[in-house]
Amino acid sequence: MLVVITYDVSTTSIKGTKRLRKVSKICQNYGVRVQNSVFECVVDSTQLRELKYQLIDIIDENEDSLIIYRLGDNYKKKVEHIGIKESLDVEGPLFI
Repeated sequence: MLVVITYDVSTTSIKGTKRLRKVSKICQNYGVRVQNSVFECVVDSTQLRELKYQLIDIIDENEDSLIIYRLGDNYKKKVEHIGIKESLDVEGPLFI
C-alpha cells in the first residue's frame, strides 16, 4: 500500500533539530522524499505499524505533528502530479 507521511517538527531547540533529523532518517528507510517533509512509502501493514511506532517514539506530541495518509494498493488512480518536478515511481527500479 502507498502511504504519504508528512511531518512538522519544531526546530526552536537543539532537541527539536535532532528529532527532525531522526524522523527524516526513519522515513528514508521506508520510502522516497517528495518534498522537504513529505515521503511516499510503499509498505505492507507490518512495515507501516513499525514505521508509525518508530516515529511516535521520536516526535514530541506537544510540539510536533505527524500525518499518515493511507492511499492503499490502488493509489496510481488517486495520485496526480502537476508541475516541473517529475513524479517518482516509488515501485520502479532504483539506480544508484
